[in-house]
This record gives sequence, structure tokens and C-alpha cells, in this order.
Amino acid sequence: MNESRMLLLIDEDPVHAEAFDEAVRTSPGGSFHGEWVRSLADGLKRLKKKDIWAVFLNLQLSGTRHLCAFDKLSQEEPNVPILLLASVEDEPIALEALQRGAKDYLLEGHIDSYSLIRAVRHMAEREAAAAALFIEKQRAETTLDSIGDAVLCTDLLGNVTYLNVVAEMMIGWPRHEALGRPLAEVFELVDSATRKPSQDPLNQAIKKNKIVGLQANCVLIRRDGHETAIEDSSAPIHDRSGNVTGAVIVFHDMAISRMRAEEMKHLAEHDILTGLPNRLLLMDRLHQAIASANRYGKELAVLFLDLDEFKKLNDSFGHVIADKLLQSVAARLVKCVRSSDTVSRYGGDEFVILLPEINHAEDAHVAVIKILKALAKPHDIDRRSLHVTGSIGVSTHPLNGSDAERLIKNADTAMYQAKQKGRNNYRFFDSQSFPRDQNQGPERDCLDCPPDRSLIIRTSIRNQAKR
Repeated sequence: MNESRMLLLIDEDPVHAEAFDEAVRTSPGGSFHGEWVRSLADGLKRLKKKDIWAVFLNLQLSGTRHLCAFDKLSQEEPNVPILLLASVEDEPIALEALQRGAKDYLLEGHIDSYSLIRAVRHMAEREAAAAALFIEKQRAETTLDSIGDAVLCTDLLGNVTYLNVVAEMMIGWPRHEALGRPLAEVFELVDSATRKPSQDPLNQAIKKNKIVGLQANCVLIRRDGHETAIEDSSAPIHDRSGNVTGAVIVFHDMAISRMRAEEMKHLAEHDILTGLPNRLLLMDRLHQAIASANRYGKELAVLFLDLDEFKKLNDSFGHVIADKLLQSVAARLVKCVRSSDTVSRYGGDEFVILLPEINHAEDAHVAVIKILKALAKPHDIDRRSLHVTGSIGVSTHPLNGSDAERLIKNADTAMYQAKQKGRNNYRFFDSQSFPRDQNQGPERDCLDCPPDRSLIIRTSIRNQAKR
């Protein structure tokens, strides 16, 4: 990021403020600055200065009830993203806030500088991805409007006055030969079923003085006899006085149109860098997998993978090498799972793997071990041997959640715990292993868990190899 962005913390808890200050100070390249206020009133005043990029709001503010504070902030600046800090008891309220437009939430016990800067990074990545998608969409639309379709014009008498390069190719007439000829001579249309000549769309546009669509099942017969199914419309051309002077038809090959639609769909559902499914496609497949699991009584698992200390590699070798490393990681992840599984790039250096229709929740650990071992092997990038490891959190359906958002959230939580335990390992989510507040003491290590809690697993690559 080239510009510094201002973050606002509205919170009475000085512990949160200290974590917030550390997160801001350690942000990459000093790309963020922060301010802390203790009350909603002060927060609203500060927000009016119009330079706040994002707000962190504690739901436990004095004098506010439920989502009152969130609603007031949203009304004041609807375009400023809001991230909530909440207690475990307030999680239902935080979930309701997500439905109202909140970007994310952090629960007590996981509110530290790492979580805060990670949440900010996610918001920045989502904003950048949305901007990039908008630019890509605009570019694609401009390209299709400019050179994607064939364009042909006639005068009031029906003689050809213009055709572009695509039209030349589709009708088989070079421009210099087609100009001045009657439309019917160079633009032969027939009904694909009856083989009778179709109505002249340009003549219809001139007579009706409005846009006219082509008849269904229109087939264009090229000069050499080749047939192409086409679609689109014609429209009248007016002079400055509004008088009709001719008509224009814009048409395209239906097969190419379908191909372009598939390409656009692919771009909308896949990550540009790695080619993996993006969040949109992941969520769609996860919803389908949950529905199928409920219908047939199956289980499924969600793996949340975060590369360990990837930022150091990025800073040391630059974005180009880092991007190639992400591509290498993506390729290895795909090889580690079944063809029916989904490997998705969730954002930055995070990946989510969906394992549908597993026989038992414990089966997911086989895939996890395979993934961690594959990642630990050196990656050959531009004559460099790079090493990277990952931390994985696992949640299963129906044990850890009945909806897609909850499963991903719980897998993310388990991944965060695995990272705290030393990285290069994994953790299965279990709500009993996460303290409800900071006063409950340290979490029990899964290695001490009794047999009936065998799903809570923490295994490093080194220990697994010894086994």
C-alpha cells in the first residue's frame, strides 16, 4: 500500500488498546495509523472528519445495548468498514451484525495484535480484490463492445455503408467489395428450421424506428457457404435532427458468445494468480456439500491453511517470487487431495480445502498430514530453493457447525491455535478446548486429552514422521 490508512478503535478496554497500538505500529511498511477513543460519542465525532478507513468497535461499550452502537456508526458512515470486538456470549449479536453489514468480528481471548492486523489485512485485500474485479470487468466489457462483435451498417436503401473486421470475417466479404452492395447480397440470413429467408433486421429497424432483435434460430450463410448461428439486434441510425438515415446491426457467433460467457464465469469464480476456486465458488460448493451431507447422512471437513511467516519470504524475495511460491503451494495442495475435493485460495497466503463426504471426521487428518509433508519439501523458484510450512485448522460437519460460515470460522479459529502452538502443525476444532474468557487459564494440550476427545489433535510433521 502506498498510502497510510487511519484506523479507529472505539473501546474502553486498555488491553485491547495496547494490542491495537502494537498492531498499528507493526503494520507492514507503516501502512496504517490508529486512534483510540473510549466512547461512542467520541467515536462519532472522530468519524465526522472523513479520514477514517476502518473502525474497530467493542460491543461491550457502556451505555449501549446490543447493536445500537454499530447501527449509529453505520448510519454515520455507511462506507466505512466496521470490525467488532465481542465476548463469547455476544457472538450471536456479532453474527447478526455481519448480516447488517459488519465486515468481521473477533472474540475475547483472540484479540491481540496479530489478530487485529490480520483482520485489517483481510479487509484491505477484499477492498483491493473488489477494485481489481471492477477494473477487470470494465476492461472486458470495453473489449467486447469494441472488437468482440461484428458491426454492419446500411443506408435507407439497404445498401452496405460500413462493416468492421469481425463482420468481414463472418460474412466472407472484404470491405471494399461489400460497400455499396445490397444487404441481401452480402448478408444472407435463413431460418435454421425452415431454411426460408429471415426477415431483414435492418429494414425492420428503419421502418419501426426502434431496436429490433433478430428472429430466433437465425443462421448466417457466409460467402463460401459456411453457416453460423448468430444472435443480437439492429437499431436505426439518426442524424442530428433525429431523422433515420440508415441502420446498424451488431451480431456475433452464438458459439463464441457461449465460450465468452464461460470464460467470464471462470474469471468470476477463480483466483487470478493460482487459478484455484475463489471464495465465491468455495462457498457455493460448501453449501452444496452441506446439503448433500444432510441428505445422505455423510460428514465433511473444512481445512483452513495459513502459510507460516510468509511475509518474511515476501519481504526478502519480493512479490514476484512470493507469487510464484503461492502458485507452487497451490499446485501441491491440489495434488494432495481427491478430484472431488476443493482447494480454494481464500486470500493472501490463506487456503481453504473442502473435503466432502468423508466416512469419519478423523479421516481428515490423513489429508492434513499429507498436505503438511508436501508443503515442507523445498520449492524450486527461479533457481532458488525456498522452504515454507503451514498451520492448519480443521472443522467438521455436523460436529462443528451446520452452515458454511460457521465451519470456516471454526477452522480459522483452530488454525490460529495451531499457529500459537508452534506452527507447522494442525488442530481440530473443539469448542471445549477454547476458554470462554482470559481468566480460565491456559488451554489443555490435546496430547493430554482422554480418548473420548480424540478429535482434538496436535501433531507436528517431525513427530508424525517418527510414528
